Amino acid sequence: MSKSQTQRSWFARHKVLTAAGAVVVVVAIGAAMGGGGDEGTPEAKSSAPAASGSKDGGAKDGGATGSKAPESKAPEKKAVTIDGDGDFEVGSDVKPGLYRSTGNEDAGCYWERAKDAKGELDSILANDNVTGTAYVEIKKSDKFFKSTGCGTWEAVDAKATGTPRSELKGDGGMFKVGVDVAPGTYKSTGNKDAECYWERSKDAGHGVDSILANDNVTGTAIVKITAKDGYFKSTGCGDWTKTS
Repeated sequence: MSKSQTQRSWFARHKVLTAAGAVVVVVAIGAAMGGGGDEGTPEAKSSAPAASGSKDGGAKDGGATGSKAPESKAPEKKAVTIDGDGDFEVGSDVKPGLYRSTGNEDAGCYWERAKDAKGELDSILANDNVTGTAYVEIKKSDKFFKSTGCGTWEAVDAKATGTPRSELKGDGGMFKVGVDVAPGTYKSTGNKDAECYWERSKDAGHGVDSILANDNVTGTAIVKITAKDGYFKSTGCGDWTKTS
């Protein structure tokens, strides 16, 4: 890429699946980034039980006396995180796994999984511009993970449970089915000029093969999220309400 070119390059990534074929939806792609990361281990606490007893086997008049052992705690451990800005080498700077970033605004968050550090379009395995919440699975076979303008990425347990909701923000980003969103049929209204994009996906790899179904919508959108879906993504849509 020449110096005269802007820092960001753009190309089509999302594909709308239809019976007749695939329609391309343009998604922003960023290239050059820099930075570093830090990571730790999930938070854990422990304490030793209080011990009681009496000196020399007991006290006068048969009364028992005792003293508590000093309470001890294991050092607090930080959650595994990745900075929202930087290039990270998978295996040394960042461990493979499922990560989540929240609170991103106006598609200002850009992330990228890459197979090398050339910074070319062919280097990109998957990427996205994010508003709201993002999930991404960094795989062992990935070489680099890049993030620009995102909230801190935190490792999450892929098998964790939650309290799924039946109302979703239309620009909320990604929702994990069974954790963030309950399965069911959802409706979004008042969408204009096909700015609403929704997607049902089987995982957080973000490849074309991850997509189960998707669409760009004008007017009212209705979609059935199944219990077998991994994630539901919504960008630029009116809020979603569960109807059944």
